[in-house]
Amino acid sequence: MLLQSLVKLVPFYLIYGSVVGLPQGLAQNTTATFQILDAETEKFINQILIDWKSPGGVAIAFVRKNEQGEWVNIETKGYGRANAAGANVTENTLFNMASNSKLFTVFATGLLMNNQSVKPQFDWDTKINRLIPEFNVTDPVTFQEAKIIDLLSHRTGYPRHEFAYRYNDTVPVVLEKMHYWRQSYEFRDVWQYNNNMYTLMSYLPPKLLNIPFARYIKQNFFDRLDMNSTTYSYQIADATGHRADGMGRKNWDLYTDVFAGEPAALKWWSGTTGGEDGNVLAGAGGVISNAIDMSTWLRTLLNEGRHPVTNETIIPASVLQKAATAVIPQSLRPEFPEVSLIAYGAAQVQISYRNHLIVEHPGFVRGFNSQVSRLPNDGIGVAVLTNDHEYGKLISQLVKYYIMDRALGLEPIDWSTRLMAQKINPPPRATPRPQNATLPSANFTTFAGKYKNDGYGTFELCLAYPENPSATSTCNDLIKSVPTILPNATRPGIPTYFGAIDSPWFSHIRMEHFNRDLFNVTFLISTAQNNAAEPYWAFNDHSTSDNGAIAEVEVNNGQTGIGMAGMWFGLWEPNVPPATPKPLGKTVRERAEAYWERLDIQYQ
Repeated sequence: MLLQSLVKLVPFYLIYGSVVGLPQGLAQNTTATFQILDAETEKFINQILIDWKSPGGVAIAFVRKNEQGEWVNIETKGYGRANAAGANVTENTLFNMASNSKLFTVFATGLLMNNQSVKPQFDWDTKINRLIPEFNVTDPVTFQEAKIIDLLSHRTGYPRHEFAYRYNDTVPVVLEKMHYWRQSYEFRDVWQYNNNMYTLMSYLPPKLLNIPFARYIKQNFFDRLDMNSTTYSYQIADATGHRADGMGRKNWDLYTDVFAGEPAALKWWSGTTGGEDGNVLAGAGGVISNAIDMSTWLRTLLNEGRHPVTNETIIPASVLQKAATAVIPQSLRPEFPEVSLIAYGAAQVQISYRNHLIVEHPGFVRGFNSQVSRLPNDGIGVAVLTNDHEYGKLISQLVKYYIMDRALGLEPIDWSTRLMAQKINPPPRATPRPQNATLPSANFTTFAGKYKNDGYGTFELCLAYPENPSATSTCNDLIKSVPTILPNATRPGIPTYFGAIDSPWFSHIRMEHFNRDLFNVTFLISTAQNNAAEPYWAFNDHSTSDNGAIAEVEVNNGQTGIGMAGMWFGLWEPNVPPATPKPLGKTVRERAEAYWERLDIQYQ
């Protein structure tokens, strides 16, 4: 009775960054409401940032409603480092939300379905080629049968092909490139993540209503929910002074200390193009937001799509429910005894955690990780935003579970120790190049030149060592700049090529000769820093580790070609195996995930 009286008497009104609630001692009673982002949580997270030697920080939104539907917790707070200058993360700090942007794309699709003025009318089972005739792929079954729900649930049979698009590509350009991408599994055979299908879905508002996708989202979600800090525009986010840097570990030696490294800012992933109209990345991962707006978003999701204050319907309940309805298994077995298999819907997964249903989605892009989770049966929502590139994904998971354990009154699990033990292992060391490596089947200069793949575009491959006397002026300029813009990226005595590519994922490709016609491939990111003595650093250099990316060169019937495999089907992430095995075949072209033909010269 005393506890019930206390609950009735205590006012639970939020002031952003803090909340008034019951004493910490009542935490074990799950009917009680108490502050979650308190001194105990602050101590825990600060210790995590120390233990993991994080160069970045964490922002958290926590919300909870009682059985009467009242919001008894709305808490937001930041911890750790927001940028290279050392500013602190706060509830206002803006993070790239990465793939947690996808749910907005799903909801936009649902709004269009419910808009009677949209012609033609469609639903989740409408075949995409009916709505977007430009859609075409190499597999005739996928082309004929793929429905909207197939694209949104990642079961088209097509892998990531992330490196195909460029910063300034438009959605129609990406649609054209899709015509040439190699399929890796049969249609609907397995769950296989594909950002490009969300790029495709972002084409619906401009196609059907002649409204730019990002503006459609802003008008229908951000503005109506008063999520005033959330945007697709880098320029707007940057102008606030609250934008976080994605933080990495410079001079990171995995084999000495898996956590150590000098904190350094990374190049902002989504670029500076597009403004409020968005860009080619908007539908898959373009949203920028903060903990305050995520607290509003979580409450909207827990409120079945209704505005958490006015109760106005923002997202039709049927659309929200469809997104959270399982379509295909993402995992084949649970990773931990407390967690179930993962079932994927449409930018939402369902799992059971310690007998509690979670509906959530992770997000990862260079420098940023996000986790937006809700426990609909418990009225709880948690969003964790991080700017630690290497370990933000694991940090966001362990912080999420810590908060859930506390909110549910469960005995806490030491997720930090568990994840360190099971997830933090250096990748295999790179196989050393043979001391007496066999030369390729043609001179090294033969393979320098411009290459084209219809699904990936063109790029010029420049020979840095040995010297190429017939190099173009463009290549001469690039090779001269490499020591500055990619310091230490050229290793003495190894024949090496570089190519500059305007990709959101990397700035340069490096091919180092290994043996015969095989080369090791690394995707480097030339990253500016505020240091006159060393104005740039080369991020993502895997010279010492095996990232599985290779190139195979050939001269076949007078045509020079390069087949590449290992990362085109799926991005490399630390301690995460490739999602899809490399293709097998008897020829270079058959073994390639993507094959390039040289454009500018024929050899007899």
